[in-house]
Amino acid sequence: MSSPISNVRPAPDQLLVDLADYALSATITSDEAYDTARWCLADTLACGIMALAYPACTKLLGPVVPGASIQHGARVPGTGYELDPVAAAFNIGTIVRWLDFNDTWLAAEWGHPSDNLGAILGTADWLSRHQAAHIAPAAYHTLLPAHRSPLTMKDVLTAMVKAHEIQGVLALENSFNRVGLDHVLLVRVASTAVTTSLLGGTREQVINAISHAWLDGSALRTYRHSPNTGSRKSWAAGDATARAVRLALIALTGEMGYPSVLTAKTWGFQDVAFQGHALKLARPLGSYVMEQILFKISFPAEFHAQTAVECAVQLHPQVRDRLDGIARIELTTHESAIRIIDKTGPLHNPADRDHCLQYMTAIGLIFGGLTADHYEDQAAADPRIDALRAKMVVAEDKQYSRDYLDPDKRSIANAVQVFFQDGTQTDKVVVEYPIGHRRRRQEGIPVLQQKARAAFASHYGQEKAAVLMELFADRGALEAMPVHTFVSCFAK
Repeated sequence: MSSPISNVRPAPDQLLVDLADYALSATITSDEAYDTARWCLADTLACGIMALAYPACTKLLGPVVPGASIQHGARVPGTGYELDPVAAAFNIGTIVRWLDFNDTWLAAEWGHPSDNLGAILGTADWLSRHQAAHIAPAAYHTLLPAHRSPLTMKDVLTAMVKAHEIQGVLALENSFNRVGLDHVLLVRVASTAVTTSLLGGTREQVINAISHAWLDGSALRTYRHSPNTGSRKSWAAGDATARAVRLALIALTGEMGYPSVLTAKTWGFQDVAFQGHALKLARPLGSYVMEQILFKISFPAEFHAQTAVECAVQLHPQVRDRLDGIARIELTTHESAIRIIDKTGPLHNPADRDHCLQYMTAIGLIFGGLTADHYEDQAAADPRIDALRAKMVVAEDKQYSRDYLDPDKRSIANAVQVFFQDGTQTDKVVVEYPIGHRRRRQEGIPVLQQKARAAFASHYGQEKAAVLMELFADRGALEAMPVHTFVSCFAK
């Protein structure tokens, strides 16, 4: 005789509770985390502004229905769009990720925690504009009273630290890529947690919203790998942030959650999508990830290749006049780079090229630098690129792989050495830590500032770029600024 089905709802999975309590109640005390978040904000916005020069990106922007707009909507930096927070999250998340130039987190899972800015900034700006106008957003008037003060940029920086932490700590020991799932799942989970908190959700509502984020499952990694590598990888995070805001708004209506979404036998996330493995937090949630975050400062390249390109640029003066005489190029790297970006054969589009270790290294050797334009079809037609790719040998250094996973090192080491047909060779150039690494933070922040200033100048002009950079110069002044005032500075 079969057992009767129980209608008693279980207590929420502990992971849901831990994430909700952190998003709602944790106090961030790290001065380093806030200071890093300030420059992370500048860098992330700069990446988004740079993407506006590419029609393949801008064709996706604007409201879901062309021509639609709302009063007191969230602004999309660098554009004239004023949108509901769900559409704004998609727009901001898409421009931020388009060029593969925003920050990176490397662990058992990879990802780009600043992708969460789409949800955070879109929601905070929307709320702040309504509060400044003393109007509560429709349907949320009991939860979001019109007399509430506008959110400040301190709220945005705090949400950034928390979203980075949720995404990054979940990534430390939970490898979604090994079961074929994409890391934008973690963007959706982190953005849902902090967005529901920003909206004023109760503890129960935040837990419910996070349960829905897991319930959605995850995108496949198909669009990141040959033979299907494509531009969806550039808007997938925008899609995840938009979904997060939508789920947060649904939870605020009082919609029920699913307490054992992770652990339910047969039907829970762990059994259905994670091959029965238990999800876990590798360390207590604090501000570790923002403090350790990796900035892509020098090159718009998949992060596992950053140090390889840096090696190639160092070798450029020695090889630029001897390209025809090269016999072999040895690339020594770590296991994750081999698994993700070791790619031979034809490369069909920019998304394919910026995930090819050999292509990016060849560009560095030939041109002494790497920009987003080097991934476009016109640049890729240069026959020297594929000629060098054909001469490359990729091998793993086991120590590089160990140091990559070491929490006290978190290196992303690569080495490049060029051998010529006449029997001569270059030195083996090794770079363990890219300039965007915490170990090179003092060296890296001025370069990050140059990157942001150049991005703003190309879009707004030099005079406006100087004004925008001044917003970040004084952290106290930045933190005190109302969100809608800050975002308005970037409207065009």
